[in-house]
Amino acid sequence: MTIGILCGFVPTFLLSPFAGVWADRYNRKILIILSDSAIALATLILAIFFLSGYKSLWMLFLMYIIRSIGTGIQTPAVGAILPQIVPEKQLTKVNGINGSIQAFVMLVSPMISAALLSITTLEMLFFIDVVTAAIAVATLLFFLRIPPHEKALEQGKVGYFDDFKKGLSYIKDHAFLKTLFTFFAIFFVLAAPVSFLTPLQVTRNFGGDVWRLSAIEIAFSVGMMIGGAVIAVWGGFKNRMHTMALSSIFLAVCTLLLGIVPNFWIYLCIMGIAGVGMPLFNTPTTVLLQEKVEGDYLGRIFGVFSMISTSMMPLGMLIFGPISDLIDIELLLIGTGIAMLMISFFLVGNKVLVEAGKPKEEK
Repeated sequence: MTIGILCGFVPTFLLSPFAGVWADRYNRKILIILSDSAIALATLILAIFFLSGYKSLWMLFLMYIIRSIGTGIQTPAVGAILPQIVPEKQLTKVNGINGSIQAFVMLVSPMISAALLSITTLEMLFFIDVVTAAIAVATLLFFLRIPPHEKALEQGKVGYFDDFKKGLSYIKDHAFLKTLFTFFAIFFVLAAPVSFLTPLQVTRNFGGDVWRLSAIEIAFSVGMMIGGAVIAVWGGFKNRMHTMALSSIFLAVCTLLLGIVPNFWIYLCIMGIAGVGMPLFNTPTTVLLQEKVEGDYLGRIFGVFSMISTSMMPLGMLIFGPISDLIDIELLLIGTGIAMLMISFFLVGNKVLVEAGKPKEEK
């Protein structure tokens, strides 16, 4: 499992700065199509090998790596392409709906997979994965017209590393990006226990029944669906930083409570409420970057953001994982919850961030 997790996030982390430059230099729609197609092709090859009787764990690890590479390429491209096809005023609604769809997929796909595995083979599931990927690619290719952004049409392109350095300089020259990314790095490290150690906590305190572990995943996914719908309809406060601060306080309090409650059903409710808070945090963050960052730099900025989001939580687990064998997970949740609560007020206490969060008409 450890090797699988590493294969799933390390390639995304390493590729993100490169993928960010690609998302700014090349046609983003083509990048998304190529990455999805490569994943589908790799899955097809894996299915053929499994059908022929050659089943090996290292092949699954290789599949994790290929999927991780695809995710690394897609993430900055998707984040940067939305402002090309969505009016700025509708970005919050669209990102909120997107968050709800992703949460719905997270909830339903394991159930469908389990049901299919009871009536068919793993190889057939691989083939289904290939077919659904082909449908997604065909939809993008034939039904969604997205003209290349301006930088992708330039003939005399500068060198790759010059582009990459320009992206870093852009962050350096914009104080709100430096400050915001520093906040995220700290917040994601502190969020590691609540993200990774809660299943172990449930097993230790309430029992290792499969239904309990499934229940907390379902509660969180349902909460995320609700949260995505809420932010899509509500839109958040006028100042996006206020919405982010409220949601981060919300998540911090939930983390703290998960370290206190003695009853599983109350624990389950808090897990669902925490799920509601995730889109209220993620959506305004994404929209803020889409609104404030120039289109030619969006890919590189989302690439750096992807590096932070994929590396800080695993880094946090290197810290909190071994500690959880020495002290109770409840104490870790209480401690990190309090720390998250304290730094959340930084979002509304920092003048640079508050100014960046204001809508354009107020400036």
